[in-house]
Amino acid sequence: MERAVIFVRGRVQGVGFRWWTRARALELGLVGHALNLPDGRVEVNAQGERAGIDALLELLREDPSTHSRPGRVDAVVTQWHEVREGLTGFVER
Repeated sequence: MERAVIFVRGRVQGVGFRWWTRARALELGLVGHALNLPDGRVEVNAQGERAGIDALLELLREDPSTHSRPGRVDAVVTQWHEVREGLTGFVER
């Protein structure tokens, strides 16, 4: 079990990006949240198996022409953190 805090920069607010991220995270068996930040980025806090987090990172970085991800991602920065107890589900905040 691992936890990553992922910061996504680009046109990612007001376009359904958090909803899309939540749907992909749930499909991958992850828990956590997607949160709009005041500076225009989205923070994705994802916890679960490393393979699931890696798959989510790959989806976030993919060229949008290969799938229907909303918005535009210019950069993805990942920070690895200690696992948090008590996280359930994956929510948009």
